[in-house]
Amino acid sequence: MAKKKMIHDFYSMKKNSQKITFLTAYDYPTATFAEKAGLDMLLIGDSLGMCVYGYESTVPVTMDQMICHSEAVRRGAPNTFIVGDMPFMSYQTNDEKAVESAGRFLKEAGCDAIKLEGGVRIKSRIKAIVEAGIVVMGHIGLTPQSSGQLGGHKAQGRTAATAKLVMEDALAVQEAGAQMILLEAIPPEVGEAITKLLDMPVLSIGAGMKCDGQLLIVSDMIGQFQAFTPKFVKKYCNVAEVIIAGMEAYCEDIRNSKFPEDKHCYHMLDGEEDGFLKYMNTLKK
Repeated sequence: MAKKKMIHDFYSMKKNSQKITFLTAYDYPTATFAEKAGLDMLLIGDSLGMCVYGYESTVPVTMDQMICHSEAVRRGAPNTFIVGDMPFMSYQTNDEKAVESAGRFLKEAGCDAIKLEGGVRIKSRIKAIVEAGIVVMGHIGLTPQSSGQLGGHKAQGRTAATAKLVMEDALAVQEAGAQMILLEAIPPEVGEAITKLLDMPVLSIGAGMKCDGQLLIVSDMIGQFQAFTPKFVKKYCNVAEVIIAGMEAYCEDIRNSKFPEDKHCYHMLDGEEDGFLKYMNTLKK
């Protein structure tokens, strides 16, 4: 089994132009698959709100839900670097609340780092968490928790003026002491510029090929989440089709008395059936 990568390994990978593989995971089975596949990092994203719980957005997700899923992923991928995603209102209130919430991911779930959304406006939050000894990944561009202020789930930085704002957020995240940053739904030209400008590893989810690594939502990547598919997603398989076909075949077998077959049944031990039949006869009297 490959040695678990840590933050200094990701800096070395950036320096040596080695791409970082990054994927979300929300449960034990998925985490075991990801570790066997050789993923460098896993994110327990608050996207589980939509992918697991069926919420309309990430906003309703709670810290307790995030900790529960993070614990499961940690058990499934003990040798993979995992990042816990700070849910809405777990850090926005003040620096103290941010540090407390971030600490829970390490103390209760064994995460290696945390991620939080925002740049300039949460600079003090990042700084406080870093000063508490916690590895921080920033997240700028399209930030789903504040998508209402952005006019919905829309790409950011597509004009010179808005690209400048994204660059300012990136610099603020680095100045605050974060060790990594995630860029979501921005033009590849902006993603490349940020990657060259910053010393830290830069991860992309819809920010182009030139970043130091790529992230996808596992439910999108395997075709499990069916509500919509973002432009930046590539589906590598479609498990929904396989699962639905399997369930349909199961229903058909039951309705046509083809399941369970004899091989699926537990039979009585030799010599025990006569005794059971005698007992049943007493009930009929």
